[in-house]
Amino acid sequence: MADGEPKESRKRRDDLLSYESQVQKWWAEGDVFRADAKESVPLPGEKFFGNFPFPYMNGYLHLGHAFSLSKLEFAAAYHRLRGANVLLPFAFHCTGMPIKASADKLSREIEMYGYPPVFPVVNEESDEPEAKPGGESEGNETAPGGKFKGKKSKAVAKTGGIKFQWEIMQSYDLTDEEIAAFREPSHWLKYFPPLAVEDLKAFGLGCDWRRTFITTDINPYFDAFVRWQMRKLKAMGKIVKDLRYTIYSPLDGQPCADHDRASGEGVIPQEYTLIKMEVVAPFPPKMSVLEGKKVYLAAATLRPETMYGQTNAWVLPGGKYGAFEINDTEVFILTKRAALNLAYQRLSRVPEKPTCLIELTGQDLIGLPLKSPLAFNEIIYTLPMLSVLTEKGTGIVTSVPSDSPDDYMALQDLRSKPAFRAKFGVKDEWVLPFEIIPIINHPDFGDRSAERICIEKKIKSQNEREKLDEAKKIIYKGGFYEGTMTVGEYAGLKVQEAKSLIRNKLLESNEAVVYSEPEKKVMSRSGDECVVALTDQWYLTYGEAEWRKLAEKCLAKMNLYSDETRHGFEHTLSWLDRWACSRNFGLGTRIPWDEEFLVESLSDSTIYMAYYTVSHFLQRGDMYGDDTSAVKPEQLTDEVWDFLFCGGPYPESSALSSDLLYKMKQEFEYWYPFDLRVSGKDLIQNHLTFCIYNHTAIFPDNHWPLGFRCNGHIMLNAEKMSKSTGNFRTLRQAIKEFSADATRFALADAGDGMDDANFVFETANSAILRLTKEIAWIEEVLAAEASLRTGDASTYADKVFDNEMNIAVEVTEKNYSEYMFREALKSGFYDLQAARDEYRLSCGSGGMNRKLVLQFIDVQTRLIAPICPHYSEYVWRKLLKKEGFAIKAGWPEAGSPDFILKKANQYLQDSIVSMRKLLQKQVSGTKKGNANVSNTQNKPTVGLIFVNELYDGWKKECLIILEKHFDPVSRTFAPDQDILTELLTELQKSPVGQGVNLKQMQKLCMPFLRFKKDEAKAVGKQALDLKLPFGEIEVLQENLDLIKRQLGLEKLEILSADDPVAVQRAGPHASLLKQNPPSPGNPTAIFLNE
Repeated sequence: MADGEPKESRKRRDDLLSYESQVQKWWAEGDVFRADAKESVPLPGEKFFGNFPFPYMNGYLHLGHAFSLSKLEFAAAYHRLRGANVLLPFAFHCTGMPIKASADKLSREIEMYGYPPVFPVVNEESDEPEAKPGGESEGNETAPGGKFKGKKSKAVAKTGGIKFQWEIMQSYDLTDEEIAAFREPSHWLKYFPPLAVEDLKAFGLGCDWRRTFITTDINPYFDAFVRWQMRKLKAMGKIVKDLRYTIYSPLDGQPCADHDRASGEGVIPQEYTLIKMEVVAPFPPKMSVLEGKKVYLAAATLRPETMYGQTNAWVLPGGKYGAFEINDTEVFILTKRAALNLAYQRLSRVPEKPTCLIELTGQDLIGLPLKSPLAFNEIIYTLPMLSVLTEKGTGIVTSVPSDSPDDYMALQDLRSKPAFRAKFGVKDEWVLPFEIIPIINHPDFGDRSAERICIEKKIKSQNEREKLDEAKKIIYKGGFYEGTMTVGEYAGLKVQEAKSLIRNKLLESNEAVVYSEPEKKVMSRSGDECVVALTDQWYLTYGEAEWRKLAEKCLAKMNLYSDETRHGFEHTLSWLDRWACSRNFGLGTRIPWDEEFLVESLSDSTIYMAYYTVSHFLQRGDMYGDDTSAVKPEQLTDEVWDFLFCGGPYPESSALSSDLLYKMKQEFEYWYPFDLRVSGKDLIQNHLTFCIYNHTAIFPDNHWPLGFRCNGHIMLNAEKMSKSTGNFRTLRQAIKEFSADATRFALADAGDGMDDANFVFETANSAILRLTKEIAWIEEVLAAEASLRTGDASTYADKVFDNEMNIAVEVTEKNYSEYMFREALKSGFYDLQAARDEYRLSCGSGGMNRKLVLQFIDVQTRLIAPICPHYSEYVWRKLLKKEGFAIKAGWPEAGSPDFILKKANQYLQDSIVSMRKLLQKQVSGTKKGNANVSNTQNKPTVGLIFVNELYDGWKKECLIILEKHFDPVSRTFAPDQDILTELLTELQKSPVGQGVNLKQMQKLCMPFLRFKKDEAKAVGKQALDLKLPFGEIEVLQENLDLIKRQLGLEKLEILSADDPVAVQRAGPHASLLKQNPPSPGNPTAIFLNE
């Protein structure tokens, strides 16, 4: 709600904020969110422990965090309302490099540009992708406050890039003096976590704040916990030191995991075979400096088994290349980017620094004679190809036209177009003598598969990108999995079997080397493009066969709330391999046995949910662990942790009291395993899967996680969250603009499931209006309570309203229990409001029943409490004057829903709507000129409603046949043709079908059959009954006054269409009953002016 909104709108928002402040004081005084373990082991449903990946503390929390967090908050609030003992703790992540990198940037900027710094003007425009809204630290970061006016990309905004860190800090609305303090990494840790606590309390988070903490060694208690965890994993053989290919930041001098990246999250190393294609001397003049060395064009390939069919090599004519020293004798020609990757893989004369002897262009390389491994052609040549990518691989490509559609078409272009050859100085002898060499027999396309598919798809040149991509996909898949080698020493073997054998042969003979690079571009938060490095460091052995089996066992038992989520975990477990768990830069806990390194931030955040269960005993509510009066950090030995969490023996040597040790142990065993962890779906591929792995390694299976609920990202007003466009809100901005409950309302309405959700400002503004109007209505009703109708519910409207409340209670409970909060909002608020409004309308002069109105206020207050707790608490204590707290009031009691009554009422309401439309049409006239002119003189005053409660004739025959062919369990029907054949046969036998054209009868029946089939699939067998499950005449008769009021009639009669005497009441209008005969659920109305 912007400042430009009307004063009335701002006042409503301000009223909600005032109520919320008052309610939060009540909660604080009552310590309502404190969660303590009970002595007895909890039965199912008696306790609920839910948690959320702690956010990274380099800025304010934003609506992305709030969206994911709201799923946990609503779930916890529901269980609390149901009477469960609920633990919802919250902590803050500071481990890793982003904070230290940002602090160091500030220092450099002051050093370079003065204080306060004066920066050079930079003109740059780019659209920024969505700000990560999952709300988790693992892979995400928090947002600055204030207004967002930047024009930088997501990568630039995260890393500083060209945009300076000082400017990023200015967007926090900080003064120059305040910004300067952030040069110290510790200042970030002291500044943002307390502000996050403020925002979350204002949001109404039901958190036990005694258990909060921050990570890194600034907190000695959590530091001791992480050290124990790492030592335990190492002792189990789960942490090893080894050479591994890993994504690496040259600027930072360390591996760059997902959470360290500005872009490229989830990208892993792609391994190639680098074919050494020797350049045959003498070298051209420009390359004379290379004389005396072994010079190779280094081509990266994923298909080393195809090297037998080489006819040439490809380069990009305008591409930039270089000749780089690999060792004292060998030189590779490739792109600078590829050379940098090789330098970090111990394939450079100077480690980590490629040495370029001469810069070259692709044009310089055209015509070079080559000797290539395995090629049947003794000499092949370097030729131009316009689609070579220099940002992928090495910029050098081997050409195998027998099995590559791209190679085939590029070679055909050169062979058939002399002008094309002349453009790049290509001599005929470099091209024309070289024919396709069959090497693989493809099951569908033979041994010249590329040629055949290009002919079949009518591909005319190398520029037909879409066709070539499709052809490549077909050929490569079939060739690799089903193809057979026809040449070489492995002739007769399946390609997929021969590939590794041929590759190993090339590597062993030093005719090829292993080369890796990021499968896609990765940018670190420090602003440099990452490479793949071969590093010697500490790894967690994720992917190891036995450990993976345990992880799969755990996953199989977990509740994941969607098949998409389960498939995401199964896919991750299928590929996840060793994970580098050490860093040498940033903040965190030192590797206990190798203190040169730090534990990286995804490795200190896998089992900290267990730490929540004892943190309040250790830290006494101090998030930094400064209060050491109860327990000294050094007293937390491995033996203590093993006793608390792993069923280890009592630590006899511990100085801690046995009373405290047993209390902490009992607390852990009461709360564990945790019931639910909520997260954005982007953490499936790392943090959440690591959580499963480490729990299975450290804890017994009865303490493994029970459930993960993953959600998509959040958009604002159907557009991606973006600081650059201003389409962005921090949590504190949203609360200030809409109030906490209206923000929560819109978050619940934003959506469930794995698809991206949509936070709509209009929904939040509408919630302000709805909640404040509801409070005003309750105040009005309670003030006039004495005027309400007394006694038990007796009228039809009473019964319907009571039933609607019963249905709302049952359906909303189901929605909450399945964590479908948008549906819970619909059934527990929108539908209930509509039922109340309909009830008010239906009661007429008799008025509403006092007992039902008070019941409605009570039910509404409780059902909306998990989503809008401040509203509910205010109504509960301030308006209803009830004891205790609404958020712990218990689930509302309700009778059994009567769904037949609901259907009867829906029939009544639908009938009124249909009759009103018919009456309006009759009054207005059918001519266009009279469409909007009310003919009050001729307005009917009498209504005749004719009802036929039983299907007859051909409709009856249709329903009998449909029921015969319906399976009520699966809600499926026999094939349409079987149904239609039997129906036509039965119609021929019955009086209905006598003397009727069967084709016309079939045409008449088909729409009815389709309608009833769809209805039966939706609601079951009852849709095929010959009559409705209630008496239509009885329902209409009981609501005569309502219908008359709604239609403005003086007199109304409900008549049976089967009664000849009743039909005569229609007089000259009786023909309408033949034109539009009534049927079950569809009465026919005739309006008269008497």
